[in-house]
Amino acid sequence: MRLALPALLLSATLALSGCTSVVDNFVTGGPLVRPGDTTGIIQVVNRSGYTLTSVLLSRCSAPSYGLNRLPSGVSIRPGQSYTFRVSAECWSVLAGLAGHDARQNLHVRSGGGVVYTVTG
Repeated sequence: MRLALPALLLSATLALSGCTSVVDNFVTGGPLVRPGDTTGIIQVVNRSGYTLTSVLLSRCSAPSYGLNRLPSGVSIRPGQSYTFRVSAECWSVLAGLAGHDARQNLHVRSGGGVVYTVTG
């Protein structure tokens, strides 16, 4: 809790000073598609025995995984998939639910796609 207030103040200060890209990259993981970038897709396929309640995506260069990228109320049940359109580059992916998660770096090419299968 002691670190929460300083982190909040730092985020607010950076946002107000015009450093929104720093805040975006640290807090959210940055936008999935930057203006002008070519794109590809990441398809998350659930082959586990668990319902995936979160998928965190950020550029490999970002300092954190960021926030859940699944829309509110959406989850990926076993046997289902969800597709994200992203800028073509390296992405860090963390998918799962509390206690059961999978992590990997994926390289998305322009016009291409990567299938990320979660097992276990």
